Amino acid sequence: MDGRLTAVESVHSNSARRRWLAVVLSAAVAAVLVAGGVVGASRYVSTYWLYRGFAAPRLAHSVTVHGAAGSRQVAVGPPTVQSVTVPSPALGGYANPVYVVLPPGYASHPRQRYPVLYLLHGFPGQPVQFLNVGQVSVTEAALVAAGLVRPMILVMPTGTRSYLTPEEWANGISKGNAWETFVARDLVNAIDARYRTIPSARGRGIAGLSEGGYGALNIGLHHPAEFGLMESWSGYMRADHKTAIFGNSASLLAYNSPAQWVASVAPQVRANGSYIWFYSGATDPLSAQNRAFAAQLTALGVAHTYFVVPGRH
Repeated sequence: MDGRLTAVESVHSNSARRRWLAVVLSAAVAAVLVAGGVVGASRYVSTYWLYRGFAAPRLAHSVTVHGAAGSRQVAVGPPTVQSVTVPSPALGGYANPVYVVLPPGYASHPRQRYPVLYLLHGFPGQPVQFLNVGQVSVTEAALVAAGLVRPMILVMPTGTRSYLTPEEWANGISKGNAWETFVARDLVNAIDARYRTIPSARGRGIAGLSEGGYGALNIGLHHPAEFGLMESWSGYMRADHKTAIFGNSASLLAYNSPAQWVASVAPQVRANGSYIWFYSGATDPLSAQNRAFAAQLTALGVAHTYFVVPGRH
């Protein structure tokens, strides 16, 4: 997978573009990871157990910045990675393990507020893989030093109590199994209370890989006033019929399927100036869902970018 685009469809509005200059890091990081063959990498599930063999992230000492006056070296400031727990009433009081990346300069600029990007992992998976495989902390630091993005807080929660239990980042029918509410309410409130965030949709995005990409769209479309940016990396747009999560309710499946729900919320998404950014692999079996969703967004006038990259899931 070499990161070249094979197809691109975009519908933009000026208001959406202006609004999301604040959270452009998400797309920039995703593009870097696509080029590196990490985000949307083929055989994600089959190679999951190999992830522990990836080299530890290494922070670059400097980056080269090119300008009208020539090229210069700029030092890369270190990010701060914190491991915290967020007790969640939506999950029956479960203390969810969460990784937080604070950008370079966070401690030395005590009056500055920062956009936040929430990153949802796939299944099987853990939030730490965004750090040790995706290397998002050192990637952000290098992009900030190069002046390509503004600093941003990255938040990576855990989406299951067990490796072997996919929760779809959705509100399940069982008590204490409201993963969507955990993300959109408990986690957002905890992060806004603890860190210097921009506590509104204009400074808050949600993104994810595979199951996490589905979750990001599903949660974002259910809470358009909370998340102004939604991103899906090799995700899907129709809920899997998992009776442990959704029972046998056709209405619950429809509500939790972005492809079926988006028309209901499209007016609010347009009014908010929200933006949707997603991609799929050219030979990914889920690519048809992604293409159809892009066509829906175009018909609904929702600002978005969709593209296809070589490879599978």
